[in-house]
Amino acid sequence: MTVKLLMNWDIKPGRDTEYFEFVVREWVPGIQRMGIQPTGAWYTIYSRSKDAPQILTEAIAKDLPTMQQILNSADWQRLYDRLQDYVQNYKQKIVHVTGGFQL
Repeated sequence: MTVKLLMNWDIKPGRDTEYFEFVVREWVPGIQRMGIQPTGAWYTIYSRSKDAPQILTEAIAKDLPTMQQILNSADWQRLYDRLQDYVQNYKQKIVHVTGGFQL
């Protein structure tokens, strides 16, 4: 059964430009090479809630064992570590795909 990786984070203050360059040049191509297909990304410009993440994104893999293998790989760890240069408050969870927007 297809699974979805839900991720959210905030961009570190003053790192917006570098963050967006990293996402386009390294993050998206990197996760695709590993076998995770991005399916959506949302950028929160304004929120009254201090708890709302600035970035919400999701990506799918063919099944749970595949997703777990990817998330436990050295390639994932290297890419994740690079992402941490630009973001804070990173959170993730894996859910079964039910269609539409999921939290």
